[in-house]
Order: sequence, then structure tokens, then C-alpha cells
Amino acid sequence: MHSDIHHLLHAYRATELHREAAQFTHERPGLRHRVGWTMIELGLRLTQAGPAPARATRTV
Repeated sequence: MHSDIHHLLHAYRATELHREAAQFTHERPGLRHRVGWTMIELGLRLTQAGPAPARATRTV
């Protein structure tokens, strides 16, 4: 592909993306959504914490 054509296609796509970004409105997520993601994050942190230390068995 010639560099001129590549640059033209890139500029065209960049213009499309800028237009889409200008129309985008971000809504604030609800409480249920935020609590759900917080629980997922907590679960991932707990699973990555590593195994619990092994306890020595007690013999009487």
C-alpha cells in the first residue's frame, strides 16, 4: 500500500473516531453496578493473595 493512501485512510478513520467520541456520553453507573465490580475486584485480590500458610498438625 502506498504511503499516501495509507495516510489518507488513517486520517479518514481518525475523523470518524473523533466524531463518535464527541457524541459519546458517559453515564454514571448505579450502586448495584459499582458494588458488583467491587466484589469482583475483592474476589480477584483474594485469589491472587496466595495459599494460606500450612499449619503444623498437633499430636498429643
